Amino acid sequence: MSTSSAPSQRQLRVGEQIRHVLSSPLMRGDLHDPHLAGLSITVTEVRISPDLRNATAFVVPLGGQLPDGMDQQDLIDALDHAAPYLRGLIADGTRLRYTPRLGFRIDTSFDEGAKIDRLLASDEVRRDLEPGQAAPSDETADG
Repeated sequence: MSTSSAPSQRQLRVGEQIRHVLSSPLMRGDLHDPHLAGLSITVTEVRISPDLRNATAFVVPLGGQLPDGMDQQDLIDALDHAAPYLRGLIADGTRLRYTPRLGFRIDTSFDEGAKIDRLLASDEVRRDLEPGQAAPSDETADG
């Protein structure tokens, strides 16, 4: 048995199937929940447990903006409320022995990527990356 924490091919395949099933109604805003009505949500990734009994869907609102008066926790709460309906869609749209329990999280990977881009574009980092600049350790070395 492997001790690796990387997901198996089966987990990846099932997660992608679930992402595909969830994406359509969430992107179109087809849910009848008043908190989610008309809100387009992108499912960026679905991670599933090794036993395929629990799935976590990572989501972001389309365009990254939530309606006025709604925060990220409100979105997660509304999705958790709609989870039984969405779980039914998963049962109908996949050929799994067990339909996994469904949880939701906000996907922060885009925010992290933007933060890294800002850091790389900063004057301090650009200055350090310019060719021909001596590294600080080179300036103090007595050769």
